[in-house]
Amino acid sequence: MSETDKQTQKRISLNGREIVLIGTAHVSAESIDEVNQSIENEKPDTVAIELDQKRLASLEDPESWRKMDIIKVLKKKQGFLMLANIVLAGYQKRMGQSAGVKPGEEMLAAINKAKELNIPQVMVDREIATTLRRAWSVNSLWGKCKLLAALIASAFSKEETDPAEIEKLKQSSEMDSMMTELSEYMPKVKQVLIDERDRYLASHIWDAPGNKVLAVLGAGHLPGVEEHLKKLASGEEKSDCSDIDIVPKKSIAGKIAAWIIPILIVALIVLGFVFGGKKVGADMIKTWILNNSILAAIGTLIAGGHPLTILAAAVSAPITSLCPAVGVGLVAGLVQAFVGKPKVEDIERLQTDSNTFKGFYKNRILKVLLVFVLSSVGSAIGTFTAGTTLVISIKNFFGKIAEFFKNLFNK
Repeated sequence: MSETDKQTQKRISLNGREIVLIGTAHVSAESIDEVNQSIENEKPDTVAIELDQKRLASLEDPESWRKMDIIKVLKKKQGFLMLANIVLAGYQKRMGQSAGVKPGEEMLAAINKAKELNIPQVMVDREIATTLRRAWSVNSLWGKCKLLAALIASAFSKEETDPAEIEKLKQSSEMDSMMTELSEYMPKVKQVLIDERDRYLASHIWDAPGNKVLAVLGAGHLPGVEEHLKKLASGEEKSDCSDIDIVPKKSIAGKIAAWIIPILIVALIVLGFVFGGKKVGADMIKTWILNNSILAAIGTLIAGGHPLTILAAAVSAPITSLCPAVGVGLVAGLVQAFVGKPKVEDIERLQTDSNTFKGFYKNRILKVLLVFVLSSVGSAIGTFTAGTTLVISIKNFFGKIAEFFKNLFNK
């Protein structure tokens, strides 16, 4: 085993094979030149690219956004996933504008250069949809809130990035600092976005055909990918990544847990009627409805929803909060898509509009997604506040409840 290092390159010899890792900043003009020059000089058997098939198709067909059906997105419960995708793409595009480079242009350059030299190419990254779903599913409620906050902050950030700062992203010291910061702020997200993908990328690079493989990766992945490649060569790891290539399904306990809160809410209201009478029971129902309706409506209003959408959110929230299978975000989003039907120009301006506060509210597709997210957040807060209020209300009747069950068991 031998290796040589540069600032943005790593050459590793493992089990008679040579693997060259090229680290890029994704929106770097210098990275494009370096990728082209490296492939020209190295003439590898295979070029491995940090892309999945869907992102490749999106890069090769910039008009693919036109094929998006927002109704299908909502029905498949992919509203947050789509919003996150758009925000991240918009953020990269904004960074790239400072350097005069489109996001992913160095990946396309690698593909085109490999095709020019008749070198096979393989896409070695995990699907972005799987990565984002895993990042969402492994997070706690607090982690999800921080993730949403980070996405919103990046969407509306006006920060300009100097091209020199972009080039610094390829330096290990700069990247180490960023990884440490991400690890401290959102450890679960770092685990999915970086650690798991290091392993996934390394495994697919290892499985790439040929004795000499050149891989084009984001600079932040170089250390992790190198480590996993060495483990694969030694037999310490296997290249099978099926365990991190799926979205974790809810366990039976998890599915039951999703119904626990609705069941408890209904039980509390029933106890209110039994031990407090009609007035107390009716007041508890009123509390549940008002908390859910008002907060879901406020969330929809903040999202700039149509009056009919706000009404739909207010009416459906108390019901959908008791039914985990259907969320208020789906109902409100579908109504918003119906009354404010997206037009062709909304699709064409999707990524551009996602970079401005005004654009989010002007673009009909983004508004639908915003309604989906904020109505859901409002209803979730309403469920928590209403549930807390109901528990406090029923607390006054604990004595009567205890006496009732005591007499019941004594019989």
